[in-house]
Amino acid sequence: MAALPPRPFPAPGVSLNQCRMTALSPDEIERYARHIVLREVGGPGQVRLKAARVLVIGAGGLGAPLIQYLAAAGIGTIGIVDDDTVSLSNLQRQVIHGTPDIGRPKVESAAEAVARLNPNVRIEAHATRLTPENAEALIAAYDLVADGSDNFSTRYAVSDACYRARRPLVTAALGQFDGSLTTIRAHETGSDGRPNPTYRCLFPSPPPAGSVPTCAEAGVLGALAGLMGSLMALEVIRAIAGFGEPLVGRLLMVDARSLRFETLSYAWDPGNPLSGADR
Repeated sequence: MAALPPRPFPAPGVSLNQCRMTALSPDEIERYARHIVLREVGGPGQVRLKAARVLVIGAGGLGAPLIQYLAAAGIGTIGIVDDDTVSLSNLQRQVIHGTPDIGRPKVESAAEAVARLNPNVRIEAHATRLTPENAEALIAAYDLVADGSDNFSTRYAVSDACYRARRPLVTAALGQFDGSLTTIRAHETGSDGRPNPTYRCLFPSPPPAGSVPTCAEAGVLGALAGLMGSLMALEVIRAIAGFGEPLVGRLLMVDARSLRFETLSYAWDPGNPLSGADR
């Protein structure tokens, strides 16, 4: 399938009238005042946040804090993809949901939580499971994707579709006491003229089925999910507002036991099946 043309969010430095949404209202100026006084964000950066459309994959442990902080930051439109319902065992870490939400679709519960937090944000709920067949159509409607899914098949489907749709991807994963985070912009080239790495450059293929225990089997530290979801939100906000150095070609690894943060560099693999020399 041919790649779709890019539809980037407004780039840093564009005039306000170039954004596809109107300028900030007085209520929004007060709501986002602590952003606006930051030189790295300011009024133009906040307008870019308002103009952006972000697709979040999963409203679980990573997606819950991610959605909350994106909504609080004033992302104009947040799409949420999740086909699951809220269960009691979710509430130890999926803090966007509450006890009264047990049994409800997660997209519905998350949408109501965002409405309470920031009524200026539009939620587009996709109560479905993302698959290789529907991934590109879902992703093409958004400017940036943040993947907080909990399985390898979804992660590979998302990353492949983001490459074909030419969309940036912020992706994270959780272990029992560890987490990782990176940004994929494989449809672009780096300053050296070489293609940026794909997700498959970092992880060429998924592990054998059953070799990695699920969250239900192994457990996960609830506060770690909050930390990694918040870091995902920060990476999304930085990309849209246009400040800082994105985690392109860098994998941030977090060890919750020692509270150690380390960064691993990785590069484009010419043998990868998406953007490799023999693709």
